[in-house]
Amino acid sequence: MALLEDAFKGNVLTSVAVGVGALMLAPIIVPIARPMIKAVIKAGLVAYDQGRIAAAELGEGYEDLVAEARAEMAGPNGGTEPAKRPAAKSS
Repeated sequence: MALLEDAFKGNVLTSVAVGVGALMLAPIIVPIARPMIKAVIKAGLVAYDQGRIAAAELGEGYEDLVAEARAEMAGPNGGTEPAKRPAAKSS
């Protein structure tokens, strides 16, 4: 950034030359840069969508754990001990 600031602090002729050069190169650079910029935007959108999916799955897993804990607390022993299963009948 300092390079550009130093270039424009000089005389007006330097600033005009840089501006004219940018205008002359724009028709060449824009068609080349456009697909790259579009690819970067697409990658950002994909990353955003994957992040949303991961966050939703994490939230769902957390909700399942909370539901299990509530179910255990509502059990016969208040969730302090594992529920005892009835003994299997032997023949």
